[in-house]
Amino acid sequence: MARFTAKSGEIYFEHSGSRADPRVLLIQGLGCQVVHWPDSLIEGLVDTGLCAVTFDNRDSGLSHGSEAPPPSLVSLLAARDDPGDLVPAYSLSDMARDAVDLLDHIGQGGAHVIGVSMGGMIGQRMAIEHPDRVYSLTSIMSSTGNPGLPPPSEEAVGALLASSGVEAAKAAIPLSIQAWQVFAGPHFDSEKVGGARFAGLAIERAYRPDGTLRQLAAILADGDRRADLEGLEVPTLVIHGDADPLVPPEAGRDTAAVVPGSTYLEIEKLGHDMPEPVLGEIVAAITAHIHDVEVTR
Repeated sequence: MARFTAKSGEIYFEHSGSRADPRVLLIQGLGCQVVHWPDSLIEGLVDTGLCAVTFDNRDSGLSHGSEAPPPSLVSLLAARDDPGDLVPAYSLSDMARDAVDLLDHIGQGGAHVIGVSMGGMIGQRMAIEHPDRVYSLTSIMSSTGNPGLPPPSEEAVGALLASSGVEAAKAAIPLSIQAWQVFAGPHFDSEKVGGARFAGLAIERAYRPDGTLRQLAAILADGDRRADLEGLEVPTLVIHGDADPLVPPEAGRDTAAVVPGSTYLEIEKLGHDMPEPVLGEIVAAITAHIHDVEVTR
């Protein structure tokens, strides 16, 4: 457990595994923290000879936050169709810069980057803007920002906004659990095997609803990354579930179609969650992808 001062402010991070092993940098999703990473995922990476580095994105967990007022729910809903009027406190590029600053701090020229949901978008920005620092990219249940993709289900949008707009931490726990259940879809009980298990722990550790809204604004304002992704030369694995109500599977297929030479894995019955029953398959795919990459820099 450690902190360092990035160009933007203080960032909290953790190491798991031998620091002599190749680094894997894991980037979490919207409003999520290091405690949302399942132990079995981290242990699975470490057991194959990798060193996992996790951190709290700015405006979440124990990392620094913005002092800018959060966007209103009305403005965020309007930005789904027209993000042009949305002025975020920071961008996904800024968040990618935080990750690069972390690599600088730990003395790493680069890392294998794994990003989940918003973290996948940040990972894409890293690969676009700092390709020499990304040895490989794994983009999980994420998107290119293509405006022609199917939108989230209305139930998923409602759950996201309901869980992001509560001021009292105690009241937020059941809403967070409910949101995770919606995101997970109908096949896995998130409170038993998925992200909902960590809802109470995360909120007690750091409850920052305004930060989640600012992060959401950064996502919406980032726009369409396809033109930039088409030029990537970073080995890329795309993983998505076929039952994802928040980022529909078409987004994963689109990402794989856009990034040259990428590999696509679509997991049956998986929603927008990382439940234990499928983690073995996810870890196997990621580790095979990483160990297949020859790092020459």
